[in-house]
Amino acid sequence: MPLTTTDVERFEAARPRLESIAYRMLGSSAEAEDLVQETYLRWQAADIGRIEVPDAWLTKVLTNLCLNHLTSARVRRETYIGQWLPEPLLEGDPMLGPAETAEQRESVSYAVLTLMERLTPNERAVYVLKEAFAYGHREIAEILDISEASSQQVFSRAKKHVAGGKARTEVDEVAAKRIVEEFLAAATSGQTEPLVKLLSSDALAIGDGGGRVPAKATPFHGALAVAKFLRGLFKPAESKRRMLGGAAPEVYATTANGSPALVIVVEGRVFGIMCLEHGERGIVAVRSQVNPDKLHRATEIWASTRRGEPLALNGW
Repeated sequence: MPLTTTDVERFEAARPRLESIAYRMLGSSAEAEDLVQETYLRWQAADIGRIEVPDAWLTKVLTNLCLNHLTSARVRRETYIGQWLPEPLLEGDPMLGPAETAEQRESVSYAVLTLMERLTPNERAVYVLKEAFAYGHREIAEILDISEASSQQVFSRAKKHVAGGKARTEVDEVAAKRIVEEFLAAATSGQTEPLVKLLSSDALAIGDGGGRVPAKATPFHGALAVAKFLRGLFKPAESKRRMLGGAAPEVYATTANGSPALVIVVEGRVFGIMCLEHGERGIVAVRSQVNPDKLHRATEIWASTRRGEPLALNGW
């Protein structure tokens, strides 16, 4: 039976929430959109008159599609070239979802999304539904076809696995811009000392090029090693200009997944996003996404954003 206008409107009202759930579970906006569209096709084929609670039905269908996808994704990522990082979302992207509570903001932070790679598919589902969307364990148990006690146990395990992602401190827009500006000034100074002062002693730097853009295959650990890497990364060179097609990059300060971030733009396209995880001891992690396959949505969002003036990039 064809969907009525009311049926379509009901699904579209749920779409933003469904996309946000899927993004948190998968770390990819494109995959999230695909699975939400598959959920719509299931909705279209269902006997909607017999569905008592449409939102619960849609969440259950989407979550199980995500679980199946995550199982196959683990196999694909074994052959991924270099380090795998989730897709960052820029400030204002509706797919980031609810951000009223500290738990909701933390659950979509870039650090936590990265750490969620340690979780089993079920642990991801329970963590996202409980922490970000405040589902009760009884509701989660019905969605995943497990007992309420099992849901509680799985959530406890998931929380322990992502506990390391709590190192960051929350910053507002003004503080985020200041952190980015200080970082960029230090990174383009040509010296390691200014960077070392901004970094925690156990700082980490990691990048994802997906085999499409050069990125170091192994992370850098420790303030001095990270500082030396960043000094070289921001040093102008003819090879870098050729990689950018001869165009001069523009660097902007913003936030991505709630953390301070540098956005590198080349001729209107987002070339890279560098997320700075900031804690009480300084910058504890620098995670860079330069895989073009994971920056399409960022480019679209950037095109419709009031961006302000680019930051000074010495030597470029």
